Amino acid sequence: MAVLRPALANGRTLSDEERKYFLVRRAKTILTHSVLIIFGITFMLPFVWMVSSSLKPNVDIFELPVRLIPKTYRLENYVDATNAIPFWQYLWNSTYYTVFATIGSVLSNTFIAYGFSRVRWRGRNVLFIIVIATMMLPFQVRMIPLYVLFAKLGWLNSFLPLIVPNFFGNAFYIFLMRQFMMTLPRELDDAARIDGASEWGIFWRIAVPLSKPAILTVAIFEIIHTWHDFVGPLVYLRHPTKYTLSIGLRLYFTQYGAEWGLLMAAAAMFTIPMVIFFFFAQRSFIEGITLTGLKG
Repeated sequence: MAVLRPALANGRTLSDEERKYFLVRRAKTILTHSVLIIFGITFMLPFVWMVSSSLKPNVDIFELPVRLIPKTYRLENYVDATNAIPFWQYLWNSTYYTVFATIGSVLSNTFIAYGFSRVRWRGRNVLFIIVIATMMLPFQVRMIPLYVLFAKLGWLNSFLPLIVPNFFGNAFYIFLMRQFMMTLPRELDDAARIDGASEWGIFWRIAVPLSKPAILTVAIFEIIHTWHDFVGPLVYLRHPTKYTLSIGLRLYFTQYGAEWGLLMAAAAMFTIPMVIFFFFAQRSFIEGITLTGLKG
């Protein structure tokens, strides 16, 4: 390209091969962007329909053909949605659960991943394989044993069964952070040891600052997971005052039907914070995913 530009600036016309090359490249670019735009619009339609429905009266939500722009706007849906259930209490419960579960995940998985990636000890690889093997056990398999355990501990109807396990690591997050930490130059560890740094000092002053993309990726994964978690709170929380917002949305369904306008308004208020959060965190998320796994 550097050779072609001066020649074209001097007035030389493109040869047939050069013209074909530029046409093919432009066609590929147009096709790629068209496919991405189509997929983007397809994935956005349910969200757009939800927001649109939250501004409609109930009689207009399921009209055919579908109208994304409401004929009449009913902003009262958002006010009524917060009054129909203890919305703000459930929002606080969801925030409380998300914040402390994320703190536990970030602290535990960072520390465990450092041990698997930067510290040499006998049986390290065997234990790591065992940890990774636990990813094949879904929550439904562990649900009853965990319920019995937490019942004996007296933790039911509290957030302890939802938060405390996060302080003991997660196989997927450990794998993610271990792969990232293995890309860090070991010369940094050796230089720190020569300067008299302890293992804790190397972890806190070298590994953690350099692993910020992976740490932020784990935090993003955990925030999105806990914010939308439905099964965990449903199993362990009994009293309505302890419900999270993901369970609270269920209360818009009654024996007489569903308040669809209020449900859509509450669902929009439940979803929009995560959309905004991911919009601002997507660069860190993509960077962490891209850099993870460069070294096995």
